[in-house]
Amino acid sequence: MHHVHHDLKIYGGIKLFAGSGSPDLAAKIAEYLELPLGGREVIEFPNENLFVKLSGSARGQDVYVIQTTSSPVHRNLMELLIMIQTLRLDSAARITAVVPYLCYGRSDKKDQPRVPITARLVADMIEVAGADRYMTLDPHAGQIQGFFSIPGDVLTASRLLIKHINETLRKDMKDPVVVSVDLGFAKKGRNYAADMGMPIAFIEKRRMGNEAKAEALTLIGDVKNRDVIIVDDEVDTGGSIAQAVDVVKKQGARNVYLAFVHAILSAHGAERLGSLPIKQIVTTDTAPIPPDKMKHLEGKITIISVASLLGEVIRRAHEGRSVGEMFNE
Repeated sequence: MHHVHHDLKIYGGIKLFAGSGSPDLAAKIAEYLELPLGGREVIEFPNENLFVKLSGSARGQDVYVIQTTSSPVHRNLMELLIMIQTLRLDSAARITAVVPYLCYGRSDKKDQPRVPITARLVADMIEVAGADRYMTLDPHAGQIQGFFSIPGDVLTASRLLIKHINETLRKDMKDPVVVSVDLGFAKKGRNYAADMGMPIAFIEKRRMGNEAKAEALTLIGDVKNRDVIIVDDEVDTGGSIAQAVDVVKKQGARNVYLAFVHAILSAHGAERLGSLPIKQIVTTDTAPIPPDKMKHLEGKITIISVASLLGEVIRRAHEGRSVGEMFNE
């Protein structure tokens, strides 16, 4: 018996499709893989129903659907589900949902009576639509991985942020310290601090009721006369970040930097961040920032693309190679 040659694949070639949620990121992933994006039409009828039609066959192919589920959340989510089902009905061999930002990540548990666990529902919907695998970045809570019965690659963009800070910003910092925006992010915050060889401080925050606004209270740790890097996974309205900046400034911090993966920036989030006494924001392109929001952040923000990270993981998934090797894991 001859050994099966390691290049032999069960599926056809990689085929990339993109929803309309993150066109720039999808184009960059396609560029990284040196592959075209598959042709498709997404039509919204006058009754707001969506319709998807593929331009060519995906039969027998290894298909990756790139679609972020940031604003408009429900349109983007339905588009993802309909696109997956369209590919399933077209007999794609394997379908992977590549969702840079997964919506409803905060509804991950019943923390009060009579409430849903919507993150579980979203996972179920992606599976029922016909996805065989999924890929996402920095979900709000790790247990969301357990809501999927299909295999997935749950990646983190923190390495990209840390690399940028170490290579570009570090040289101008004085006694830098990482500050976790709340105790819920403490463990991930500690990873940032360890990877950058910096001490860590924490903000203790108590949330009041169901309001999106939370009340920041005390700082655990020392920031006096030090540069501060406030870290979080996503920034939504910017309320917690604004309070964190206020707290560290009152405790005598010098320059303040922000580092977070998902720039959701809903409501007046972009304006709020733009008005803060901060030196620089480092984030990624998992959720596109529209021009009307971007104008508040000009000169203060660096956006690092996750395209090469996702592109490389897509390539390795297709070839059946380890993803952990990329991070020496």
